[in-house]
Amino acid sequence: MDNNKYNYFSTNNILYMLIMALVISLLFYYRHIVVGIVVLTLFAILVVYNIRAIKLQKHEWKKFIENFSLKLDVATRNTLVNSPFPLIITGSNGNIVWYNQNTTSVLKQEEILGKNIENIIKIVNLKNIKELNEKSYKDVNIKDRFYNIYISLINVDDSRDENDKIILFYLNDVTETKKIYDNRECVMLIEVDNLDDVVKMTEESEKPILIAEIEKCINNYAQNLKAMLKKYSSNKYVLSVQHKFITEEIRKKFEILDTVREINVGNKLAVTLSIGVGMGGETPIENGGYANSAKELALGRGGDQVVVKDGEKLSFFGGKTKEVEKRTRVRARVIAQAMRDLIKESSTVFIMGHKNPDADCFGAAVGLASIIRNLDKKCNIVLEPPINGIKQLLQKFSGDIDYSDIFINTDDFKEKFDENSLLVLVDVHNRSYVLSEEIVNISRRIVIIDHHRKAPDYIGNTILSYIEPYASSTSELITEIIQYIEEKVNVKQVEAEALLAGICVDTKNFCFKTGVRTFEAASFLRRLGADTVDVKRLFSDDLDTYIKRAQILQSAVTENDVAIAVCPEDINDTVLAAQVADELLNIRGIQASFVFVKIDNDVHISGRSLGSINVQMIMESLGGGGHMTMAGAKLENTSVDEAVEQLKNIINKKLMEDEYK
Repeated sequence: MDNNKYNYFSTNNILYMLIMALVISLLFYYRHIVVGIVVLTLFAILVVYNIRAIKLQKHEWKKFIENFSLKLDVATRNTLVNSPFPLIITGSNGNIVWYNQNTTSVLKQEEILGKNIENIIKIVNLKNIKELNEKSYKDVNIKDRFYNIYISLINVDDSRDENDKIILFYLNDVTETKKIYDNRECVMLIEVDNLDDVVKMTEESEKPILIAEIEKCINNYAQNLKAMLKKYSSNKYVLSVQHKFITEEIRKKFEILDTVREINVGNKLAVTLSIGVGMGGETPIENGGYANSAKELALGRGGDQVVVKDGEKLSFFGGKTKEVEKRTRVRARVIAQAMRDLIKESSTVFIMGHKNPDADCFGAAVGLASIIRNLDKKCNIVLEPPINGIKQLLQKFSGDIDYSDIFINTDDFKEKFDENSLLVLVDVHNRSYVLSEEIVNISRRIVIIDHHRKAPDYIGNTILSYIEPYASSTSELITEIIQYIEEKVNVKQVEAEALLAGICVDTKNFCFKTGVRTFEAASFLRRLGADTVDVKRLFSDDLDTYIKRAQILQSAVTENDVAIAVCPEDINDTVLAAQVADELLNIRGIQASFVFVKIDNDVHISGRSLGSINVQMIMESLGGGGHMTMAGAKLENTSVDEAVEQLKNIINKKLMEDEYK
């Protein structure tokens, strides 16, 4: 059926007839009688033609409905005719062929017959309806009211021809429901996450002005949201906000983060906020719990960001700035004392890291093992293949009697584990990356020591959690704990070298995420006998590895300052992929690099950046995580080509939103 025939009185026809009527009036007014009569005759013929065309079109439409009705059973036909909902029927190309009386009231008497549905309801996408089987649209604004639109695709004939299909659009008015939902109260928790550091580094005379400016900024923000604001600590605020204002803030990506960061009244450090938003709960207390969890997650990811927790769904905004190093070691001392007590109370301490451990994970594990040995407690380190990244480190411990039976697998753990055992997770805090989630589920006493930004699937219910995103590495955190846990800890040279190797790997030889405390930790390890030359030898390669790395580098292509390389099919080493990602950053003009490696049915991605591009946000979009300058992801049951395409789409999207810089 050709739907283009149903453009009854088009806008152009009406305009032409109005112009002709005006011309006729002017002709008779200026006494051009003969010409006026001729034009009047033509005008009358046009009117008659349009009336006949309308009757013919209505007749054809009636015929179409009758033919269509014959193909439907009585119940379906009655449902369509007597539908209490506004109903629009279009042809396969989207032109409207029929609508019921209820639709007329929805559209405020607007004539839509023959027009395309995509021009009437802008959100409708016919391609998605026909190819992706899109079934509904939620909260669509039509004439200042909101509707849920439900879609049915029906074959008119038995043939599969696309032109023989019609599309039914049911409109359900949800305006009142949406108003109730929009007016529901959400909870927002705001914390100035670096207030003490910012104030300390500001001139004494400017400090009151700075604090007042921060207060003013947050108060203005609350007023714009029409929110109830309550300050409950020197740097903490709670807001009660209506849902509709949170929705608008999500659309604007919480510009308050940028506004506060731009405060400049003599402060040497930028002011940053950590904000947690709780919504979607049945009660205010439930939203309060969501908001608290969201804020803790924002702080655990380095601050300067907003985390929105809508039920179980998490959304992240901001997080574009680097973590600021904390100069005080008070927390390290407190954690060290707590660790000593927990270790002494435990029957056995098990140390476990992440899958395919690297030098930082292994160095932190053996550093912690040295602490436990000094406290005269049993200790085991859980390891499972693959362990390509730590083979050379492991060989250094092969002749040490204290490490002869310390390394165990997951089956050994189950045999040795008891209710009084302590499980310490190092260099990992999320379930998707931990070596064995089963071990985590078995254990009731868990401690986490990590330096990665907090991931959405972090392991909860821990008795102690020491997650510091500012730290260069977990080995740095363990080195500080060693200095405070006992007055004198006997750390072997090989253990000190493993810790130093961990710091070197995660800082890329003290180039990235390196602060004052990183050098202090390295200095302490050097005093313990760590040999920098031996550490360098640990990272030396054989000729075969060097050639493989060159092959991967050869596949690199660049676009928008981003390099993408794919490992050949015979190379399935994630450590090598990570090394190549680091190597690509040495090329002038490249700001970020991504290397893909296929292992079985999964594709592993290593992402690296010089800091101007946030690879963490990009990898999180693929289900991974990490830091701004170093992150990774694993895509299951995916081909390399599909994975590369997904990454490119995300980079292009982030580039358009200017969100990853």
